Amino acid sequence: MSLARTLLAPLGFAYGAAAALRVSLYGAGVLASTRLAAPVISIGNLSVGGSGKTPFVGWLASRLRDRGLPVAILSRGYGGSFEGECLIVSEGQAALSDAAVAGDEPVLLARELPGVVVAVGPRRDVVGATVLERFGRRVLLLDDGFQHLRLQRDLDIVCLAPGDASDRPMPAGRLRELPAALRRAQLRLGVVGANDAPPAGVDFVARRRAIGAAHLDGSAAELPRRALLVSAIARPERFAADARALGCQVIAHRALRDHHRFDLQEIEAFAREAQALGAEALLTTAKDAVRWPAAATAVPTRVLRIALELDGEAALMERVWAVAQRAA
Repeated sequence: MSLARTLLAPLGFAYGAAAALRVSLYGAGVLASTRLAAPVISIGNLSVGGSGKTPFVGWLASRLRDRGLPVAILSRGYGGSFEGECLIVSEGQAALSDAAVAGDEPVLLARELPGVVVAVGPRRDVVGATVLERFGRRVLLLDDGFQHLRLQRDLDIVCLAPGDASDRPMPAGRLRELPAALRRAQLRLGVVGANDAPPAGVDFVARRRAIGAAHLDGSAAELPRRALLVSAIARPERFAADARALGCQVIAHRALRDHHRFDLQEIEAFAREAQALGAEALLTTAKDAVRWPAAATAVPTRVLRIALELDGEAALMERVWAVAQRAA
């Protein structure tokens, strides 16, 4: 353990204790929470990012939709400029807003999930009530909802990356709460690479597997053999590992701050660098692609496509279905 983390440990403990106090105030009714007339399933995490919650939200929404249930995803819209009470990002046909306004993750989900309503706002209870009034009764999935206690939920699912359960709260580590907060969750899902060992103590495992490449518009493309990687996500090392697992040679990797907003000039600079290094293309993530300027550059841009494969999918869906079917 680094000296800095050791010195910051008391601050981390204080942060975790404050988070635990907030949870107890909600539990005691001192802080008010809302119950909506629809089943609510929260998908969240303990860490500040990179635990696979948003891909799992998309996975779960598609499974429920394909079983015939109406579904809506409620998100905070982190990184977007929207400051009102509720923004409908998708009515189920197409994304109605861009990442600069709605945030990258809601726009990504809206693009990938036809038939699913996506909405954002700072208070998920208000967003949920608006969605139910406008679109009717449906399953409400909270993206990044574990700490959003203002809205009561019927099922709490926490996504864990390796190391999360043994980490420390910020600023000593990456956690938003003490690891003991996991006791609030009904289901713990480990999200790992295709060949990685899952975290200890999880109920189910989701394996992240690279399945190919796409153009920026989402249509299928050939995976470049040699690529310069560009990403702005919480754990860029996973992106590089996924690309290599599919046989792509990573010439270089330019990893920027999570949710970074790309501009055309820097994309053009990355493309010139890729060309100089002998790369066939720039390769980025699906989350980054919604913030990517569409323009002709020295080399093309490709998007790495990732799928989740669930160990014990039938058992997990049985647990979820027991809650979700009340929306029918």
